[in-house]
Amino acid sequence: MKLLRRDFLNKLGLASVAALLAGHVFTWVRSLFPNVTYGQLRRVKIGHPHEIPEGIMFFNDLKLYVYRDRETFHAISAVCTHLGCTVNHTKLARPKTVEIEGKSVVIDSEFHCPCHGSKFYGDGMNYEGPAPRPLEWVRLEIAPEDGKLVADLDQRVERNSKLTV
Repeated sequence: MKLLRRDFLNKLGLASVAALLAGHVFTWVRSLFPNVTYGQLRRVKIGHPHEIPEGIMFFNDLKLYVYRDRETFHAISAVCTHLGCTVNHTKLARPKTVEIEGKSVVIDSEFHCPCHGSKFYGDGMNYEGPAPRPLEWVRLEIAPEDGKLVADLDQRVERNSKLTV
């Protein structure tokens, strides 16, 4: 049986249309299933409060700065709000007084983003560069079962929210 050119082109056209429709159907069916992996909540024990030194401590694996001032603690995310780079903390040689939201505040440290130059005051407030908003504050709490400090990386709190132990 000899296949005529006309028949071949008709079959090729039908196969092309079938492939196109199959692609559309596959894409539509695939869109019904989200591309999300529902992971564990990121609540991480970072140690007993007395193990955290006075001042600031950086947890590289968590991208988190934890501050301790006697019996109060707070945590600031080290993820820049511009494009997600890790910011670096710098202690200022001399504290400076700045105006933040209408209040005079003494600043003794800053955060700098090495990627695009954003700068943040020590409380995470952005003041220079492309970062659209302040660094995020992360919820801290004490685990009732063992008294360890827990950072809830999925929970944000208002700036200046501190945990007293």
